[in-house]
Amino acid sequence: MNAELQAVIDYYEREKGIERETLIEALEHALVSAARKTATGDEMRVVVDRKTLEIQAYGHARVVGGFPENENEISIFDAKEVKSDAEIGDLIERPVDPQTFGRIAAQTAKQSILHHIRSAEKGRIFDAHKDRSGDIATGTIRRFERNDVFVDLGVGEGVLPARERVSTEDYNVNDRIRCYVVSVTNPPSGPQILLSRSHPGFVRRLFELEVAEIAEGTVEIKGIAREAGFRSKVAVWSPDPKVDPVGACVGLRGVRVKNIVRELGGEKIDIVRWNEDISTYVTHSLQPAELASVSVDEATQTVQVKVKPDQLSLAIGKKGQNARLTSKLTGWKIDISREEASLNFEERVALSIETLAGIQGIGEEKAVALVQSGFLTLEGIIAAEPEDLVDGDTIDTDVASAIKTAAEAAYEKKFGSIE
Repeated sequence: MNAELQAVIDYYEREKGIERETLIEALEHALVSAARKTATGDEMRVVVDRKTLEIQAYGHARVVGGFPENENEISIFDAKEVKSDAEIGDLIERPVDPQTFGRIAAQTAKQSILHHIRSAEKGRIFDAHKDRSGDIATGTIRRFERNDVFVDLGVGEGVLPARERVSTEDYNVNDRIRCYVVSVTNPPSGPQILLSRSHPGFVRRLFELEVAEIAEGTVEIKGIAREAGFRSKVAVWSPDPKVDPVGACVGLRGVRVKNIVRELGGEKIDIVRWNEDISTYVTHSLQPAELASVSVDEATQTVQVKVKPDQLSLAIGKKGQNARLTSKLTGWKIDISREEASLNFEERVALSIETLAGIQGIGEEKAVALVQSGFLTLEGIIAAEPEDLVDGDTIDTDVASAIKTAAEAAYEKKFGSIE
């Protein structure tokens, strides 16, 4: 029995990492629970030798003068063998054979020790990870449940939910994977470790690990905007004017940022020089596009950017990604358009139609008619009388009045008031 028990204790200590003392205490508690299933179990005490694992059980019995009527009583003669000064009526402790607990008691002991071992294991897992929120964990993918990925972290298991996955990445069982630890909680069901590959914090932590200047505080990350799997913008700054924050993050021959890009599966990373002046900050963020002009509207938190025609697609980016990430990074709305001075006549006409057609209440057909009549701007429409806007084919008097009202509403929304 001791050899089998020793093997079980050694297994849980070695494979599960549970301390030996915790296991032995769980065994003692389990045996007491088992004893309560017997007639003598109410006042039972169990001691397990820490070295030999020998089990000793003790129960209480009342000393009686005659023959004992049940297992909770002991004769005065037997009592004196246990305690020489025993007297009738005393409650004495005597050894009990654990093997007398019975089959039900043994099953109770098994359930109790498994419960304590599970509780100890949950506590060990939570203690190992409770301070790891915001850190990076490395593990092995063990299984999938629906679209969630379960990752073996060595001590415990983390879950990478579908919402935290990167759409461009494929995951397979037994793959080694690095994830960002979003949170560690400890509900009654057991520790829950939430992992992410798409969180902006993952990019931040990778830079902190890869760039010594960030870890030292010489370079600071001021902001991160990310579209996981495609592109990230990271704004950096240094309080030391002698330090180039962008160069420090890129590394010699780009080795530092290349390591991060590799970990992110080829996701592009733009390292932007942060500046407290929003126009300069936006200019840096939209690089390599060359901007013709930048104007800031504090009231609407909007930055108006003008570029030459050949720079427009570069400034906006594929599917608007460059402009969208710049807006996320800076916290300002970014409005990019072509510089009007560089437009030819046809382009100016097309731009006017596009602008007017986008106004609620006008639409493309009326916009074409207005531009053909010489009304190219909101200001021109507002200054005109409704009858001036009438076009025999498309715009009658009622439509003209509605157009003028729509133009005034659009102007007020954009500039605040009509003078």
